[in-house]
Amino acid sequence: MAILHILTPEYPPATGGVADYTHLIARRLAQAGEDVHVWCPASATSHAPRQAADPFEVHPDFGQFRRADLARVGHLLDRFASPRRLLVQWVPHGYGFRAMNLRFCYWLWRRARRGDHVELMVHEAYLAFWEGTWRQNAAAVVHRVMTIVLLQAARRVWVAIPAWERNWKPYTLGRSVPFVWLPIPSGLPCAERQAVSDVRIRLGAGGRPVIGHLGTYGSPVSSLLFDALAELLVRLSAPQILLMGKGSEAFRISFLQRHPQHAGRVTAAGPLTDSALAAHVAACDLLIQPYPDGITSRRTTAMAGLHLGVPIVTTSGVLTEPFWATSNAVRLSSIGDWTTFVDHVDRLLRHPDERTHLAARGKTFYEATFDVQRTVAALRSAA
Repeated sequence: MAILHILTPEYPPATGGVADYTHLIARRLAQAGEDVHVWCPASATSHAPRQAADPFEVHPDFGQFRRADLARVGHLLDRFASPRRLLVQWVPHGYGFRAMNLRFCYWLWRRARRGDHVELMVHEAYLAFWEGTWRQNAAAVVHRVMTIVLLQAARRVWVAIPAWERNWKPYTLGRSVPFVWLPIPSGLPCAERQAVSDVRIRLGAGGRPVIGHLGTYGSPVSSLLFDALAELLVRLSAPQILLMGKGSEAFRISFLQRHPQHAGRVTAAGPLTDSALAAHVAACDLLIQPYPDGITSRRTTAMAGLHLGVPIVTTSGVLTEPFWATSNAVRLSSIGDWTTFVDHVDRLLRHPDERTHLAARGKTFYEATFDVQRTVAALRSAA
């Protein structure tokens, strides 16, 4: 059985979508019988080579992805039989050097030239031009150079959303590289019924509906959420708002500084364990998930709601895949059209049967399209 080496810039206890995704995929692949090794930076508590519950090896040897770090990991990898299968979790800002680590890309290219099988899992493509300072434009140029080098090294490219294939293909420079769509699954477990009931009791929901939002409250999403909540709380008097995820407490404080009249209706849960987070999400009557580029198959916060059978009202944008509209798995509105957005919320709250049907369609769609077992099967079949 070939060994799968997963290279990642993030790994628990570090937080982030790539960290959670890597841990989930490594664990599920190992449980399916694969020999998995994860290579990541060191952190305060990740020096142990293996956590008790994880049936795979973790090598926290990447340091800061500097020359000496790459040389060290290279020597360690060379102890394994060749050719080595390297699955790289790619986000251009993840590997240090102000998101411009060309050395890491050339290191992968050299390993490919020596016979290693390099595969890329593209979570994010590259910075766009003309959306920031001249420094961002310079970084965007370097990102394209990094992309060219990576595509000269890669045997296969997995993409979190189809748009990344369209963006990256011109940089193959004519080289034949297969691209495969591999959507990001939810990493949350199923929610326990009693835990869900306990959450609703603590919220004091009673007969009042609970509208949730799950996220990290970065500036692009939080500005949209700010506007959506302001419209929603003015128009709808019944719902309570439950904010979940890292940054939710700070967002609540910021929101209530401008809208103090809603203090009794907005609760922030803060960061939670996976099981507690699943219970909080499942305790919501629906989720509101506005995204600046629209819902896509890489949005794990939306996947959490679909997986747990919670109906979602979200936004359609430039990266939104067509199947979100045709599947009827979520309710969509245009970015900034908060009147339609709140209309969707209002209708779903007033029609419980419609809400139940939307939740069921979303869960069925998730299981057919995004479930982690599909990810594991795709990666195993490509070995």
